[in-house]
Amino acid sequence: MSGVSRPAVLVLGGTTEGREVAAALAARDDVRPITSLAGRLSRPGAVAGAVRTGGFGGADELARWIAEHEVRAVVDATHPFAAGISANAARACVAADVPLVALRRPGWKPAPGDDWRPATDLDDAAALVSGLGRRALLAIGRQEVATFAGVDDVWFLLRAIDPPDPPLPPHHELLLARGPFALDDERALLREHAIDVVVTKDSGGDATRAKLDAARELGLPVLMVRRPSAPEGPGITTVASTDAAVETVVAVTASGSA
Repeated sequence: MSGVSRPAVLVLGGTTEGREVAAALAARDDVRPITSLAGRLSRPGAVAGAVRTGGFGGADELARWIAEHEVRAVVDATHPFAAGISANAARACVAADVPLVALRRPGWKPAPGDDWRPATDLDDAAALVSGLGRRALLAIGRQEVATFAGVDDVWFLLRAIDPPDPPLPPHHELLLARGPFALDDERALLREHAIDVVVTKDSGGDATRAKLDAARELGLPVLMVRRPSAPEGPGITTVASTDAAVETVVAVTASGSA
C-alpha cells in the first residue's frame, strides 16, 4: 500500500508503550501511525512515524480531529494516571464512531516483605506521608508536586524528568532524571539521602519498579497511590501489552476496510 492509502491510527502516547506501539505500526505497510504527545516534557523520547504535539482541547475537538484526519482507530497508550485524557479519548471515539484500543500496563503487585500503604489519591498521600517518615522520595512526576506544598514537616527528594511548577514543598531537593533506574542505583539513592519513606503512584511497568525493590530491601514503607478508574464500554478494547495493542489495531483497521 502507498502511504496515502494506509489507514491512519492515532496513538495517544508519551509513554514507553506508546513509543513501542508507534514503532511497531510504523514498520508495517498496512497502517499509518500518528502519535500525539501532550508536549509537557521538554525531552520526549524519539517516536517513529508522524508526530503531533499539544492537546486537542477536549473530547469534541478530538472527535473532530479524528474525523478530519480519517483516523480509523485510536490507541490510548497514555500514563495510567492520565485519567482526563483517557476519558476524553473514550468520549471522542464514541462520537467519531471509531474503535479505541486502551493499552493498560498491569499495576504493581507487592512481593513478600513489601510494606505498602494505600492512598486513594495524591491528596490522601499528602495527608498520610508525615505519619510514615521525615525524609521522603517523592516519585510522582512533575505535574502534581504542588499537592505536597503544604507538608512542612517532611523533607522531599523530588524526582522528575522536568522541573515541577511551584508551589513546592518548603523542604526539598530536586533531582532531574529519566528511568529506567537500576536496583543498585535506587538502593544507593535511598541510602545517600537517608530516605525513610517512598511516595509513588501505581504506575506499573519495569522502568521505575526498582525503587520498590530497594525500599523492600531497606525495610522502608511505600505510600502507594491507587490508579484512577479507566473508561470502559462499547467500542473499547482493553489490552495489557504492546503486542496485543498492535494485533488489535491491525484487526480492527482491516475489518473496517473490508
